[in-house]
Amino acid sequence: MKQLFLAALLTGGICLPVQAATVSKSYSYFTITGKTLDEIEQQLMTRGPEVKSTGGRHPGATQMEFTSRIGYAEVKGGCAIVSAQVSVKAKVILPRWRQNGKAAQDVKLIWNTLSSDIKRHEESHVVIAKNHARELEQALKAIGRQKTCAIAAAKAKATSDRILGAHDRAQEEFDRIEGINFESRIIRLLRYRLERIDAGKIKG
Repeated sequence: MKQLFLAALLTGGICLPVQAATVSKSYSYFTITGKTLDEIEQQLMTRGPEVKSTGGRHPGATQMEFTSRIGYAEVKGGCAIVSAQVSVKAKVILPRWRQNGKAAQDVKLIWNTLSSDIKRHEESHVVIAKNHARELEQALKAIGRQKTCAIAAAKAKATSDRILGAHDRAQEEFDRIEGINFESRIIRLLRYRLERIDAGKIKG
C-alpha cells in the first residue's frame, strides 16, 4: 500500500543545519457507500486508491516521497559531507463511509473496526519510512571525508540506494505479514470492541 519516490537534492560546498529526519503527513479520503458488508467490500475494491506496485486497488494507501539534502565542504586532504538531512512527505489515503440507507448495527461495528485497522496499517507504513529516513541520515553523515566531492556524492548515492531498497523490502514484508494475519486480527479487534461496548466504555 505504497508508492515510493526518491528525490535527492545534493548541495555542494555549503553547510546545512543539522536536524533529525522529519516526516510530514497529510490525509485525503475517498467516499464509499452501501449498507451491507458485501456492498462495502465491493466499494472498497472499486473506489480505493490504485497502487502501481500491485496493479490493483486497496482499501487505503500511503504515498511517500523521500528527500535528501546533503552539504559538502572542501577540507584538508579532500571533501567531506558536513551535513545531511532526510525528510519524508507522506500522504495517507483512507476510506470514508457514507451510509446509503440505515445499516445494521453489526455492519456498523465491523466497519468501525475495519476502518480503524486500515488507518493503523497506513500509519505503520509511515513509521517504517521514518525509521529508514533516520537510518539513511545517520549513514550519510557517517560517510565522512573522501578524496573528492564526486567520490563523496557517489558514496552518498550508493548509500541512499541501499537503504531505500531495504525500506521498500520492509514495506513489502509488512504488507505480506499483515495480509496473512488479517482475518485473525479483525476477529480479535471485534472481540475487544464488543467487550468495551459491553463495559460501556465506547458506543457501538
